[in-house]
Amino acid sequence: MPLDSLTNGPYLGTTRNPFSYEKIEQVSRDLQTEWLTLDEITQQLNLFQDESQDSYLQSLELATRFAIEDYLGMSIFPITWKVYYGATNGMTGTQSAFDLPEVSQANQNTAGVVINSVSYYSGGNPPVLTVLDPTLYFYDPTGNKILVSSIPNDISEWMTNPVIVTYTTNASPIAQYPVIKQAALLLLTHLYNNRSNSFQGALNNIPFGVDQLLRAYKPLVM
Repeated sequence: MPLDSLTNGPYLGTTRNPFSYEKIEQVSRDLQTEWLTLDEITQQLNLFQDESQDSYLQSLELATRFAIEDYLGMSIFPITWKVYYGATNGMTGTQSAFDLPEVSQANQNTAGVVINSVSYYSGGNPPVLTVLDPTLYFYDPTGNKILVSSIPNDISEWMTNPVIVTYTTNASPIAQYPVIKQAALLLLTHLYNNRSNSFQGALNNIPFGVDQLLRAYKPLVM
């Protein structure tokens, strides 16, 4: 563990290990927008001129998209998160760093990550959730963290996780790579052909299947 984490706390210094967040919540996720088109799916499954299963195929498309997003830690469509941060020792009056658990890369003129708000619970009784002025913080895309210039002195010492960050990861450009979509179509085919959670016999992954197609795009966490 870096020296600054031992001496100052998990939110101070430029390098922290392990990550400083305590709890993560997914606030919103796109449940409507089509990623794999119905035409792509029916061609993959050889269901030409058969519209009887369209609603089922659309539900499989959504499940497949979620699985790919979760496996790669990548937003195909924007996802909003709420992250909680704990112990406040040494945070007030000095620069603090808050790691983000899920990020996305910039796409042309669109930022990969948008910080919606940084809030903290004040030390009142009961504590009051207060939104921090956006001029007091910025997002560092090189380190996947928010740097706050100064945490107010009235931050609560009673709340378990007194700092809350809400942010959105925008769509990653990688989501449109043909190899990502082909992996998704392979996974969707598996879900279509196996509609039960049990199977008699041994199942083996095909060579160059979903894992192999996605492996190069799965982030390496150090």
